Amino acid sequence: MKVEIVTFPETKVAFIEHHGPPALEHETAQKLIAWKLENRLLDQSKYRNYGLHYADPRNTPASMHHVDFCLSVEEDVGPNPYGIRKKLIPAMRCARARNVGSRLNNQAAGYIYETWLPQSGESVGDFPMIFHYVNVGPNVREEEMITDVYLPLKVMACRPCTLDPLKHAL
Repeated sequence: MKVEIVTFPETKVAFIEHHGPPALEHETAQKLIAWKLENRLLDQSKYRNYGLHYADPRNTPASMHHVDFCLSVEEDVGPNPYGIRKKLIPAMRCARARNVGSRLNNQAAGYIYETWLPQSGESVGDFPMIFHYVNVGPNVREEEMITDVYLPLKVMACRPCTLDPLKHAL
């Protein structure tokens, strides 16, 4: 699997939190979808769909499971009956890999965290794993689903420069 180091751009999002069993995520996501449809935010190249995954559902008790479902927006998020709020995903350095296929068994997330990370020399940053659901909708077949997975990385500390700046000045 190909893993790249990229800079995730600062992104303003509308979001809804899901706490509890992964099996109930669909109900939470439906509220964001209803808000998205009501506000006519349908262009997937402009309004991108994300999930901020705070824990690994394979080894986290259902009661501790937490995901924020997000939609990138340019506008402010006003009061609404769905519980949609706004937040900012900061710009950050990330490892990115692409998963093609079912979102229920994301191979890229496991690969980045369990295989790539230990041999990379990198450390996990202070932000949850980001899933970018590249293609969404009722007509996207499971085997065609594309999810880009971003693992936030710690910023690498710069080593002090040992060059004499006066000696090497232009």
